[in-house]
Amino acid sequence: MEILNKTETLEERLFYIKKTAEYKWDKYHLRDILKQDLFHHQSEMPNNFLATLPRRVQALKAIEMFKDEYLLDYINVEELGVRDESEIDEKVVENVIVQNVKNFIMTFGKDFAFVGNQYHLEKFGENHFVDLLFYNRELSCLVAVELKSGKFKPVYAGQLHNYLHILDDDVRKPNENPSIGIILCQDVNKPYVEYVVQQYDSPLGVATYKTSADIPEKLRNALPDIEQLKSLLATDEESLSNGER
Repeated sequence: MEILNKTETLEERLFYIKKTAEYKWDKYHLRDILKQDLFHHQSEMPNNFLATLPRRVQALKAIEMFKDEYLLDYINVEELGVRDESEIDEKVVENVIVQNVKNFIMTFGKDFAFVGNQYHLEKFGENHFVDLLFYNRELSCLVAVELKSGKFKPVYAGQLHNYLHILDDDVRKPNENPSIGIILCQDVNKPYVEYVVQQYDSPLGVATYKTSADIPEKLRNALPDIEQLKSLLATDEESLSNGER
């Protein structure tokens, strides 16, 4: 009755029925979710945020914040010196992102601060390295990003899940929320990924990325090239240093 009285479309009703069954919400929890209008604020990125983040408000913010696909338009395959896409691996993409970290943060979203790449974690003598580590001011948490070429594999979720546990145990500060993990890969089967990430108790999401070479030539030609982006960023940085807003 709560769902029928507070929704308008069949699609919306089915969404809340499925989520209620999946997460075992009681009517009071469901009322809060309906009030937050989750259906119209949901991301298409497969994730387990509602089941793993301790506060509903934070989970809804995270769902709204992360996109299901990111255009890394400053990564130009020709400039990388490779002959085709199959030669691009995670390390290449990571290095280009690090060189253009301001651009990446602008692509990824607001309130992100870059912490480091290949961020070293050590546990019981075992060494691990997070591809990219950020801090998000809005969510008050660390955000670990793993870059993967090709299609999503379940082992990626297990790897990132382990990193998040170590980050929470050894790096997270007492006033911060649980760390969130995002896997960026080139292809996902969304229903399958949604099924896989629900098995983990750490907040995980899986999104795809496209580079300039992946998008149609007409659109690619409309994008600024890397030198234009650098010029724009340099101008913006100079303005900020002069106290302009």
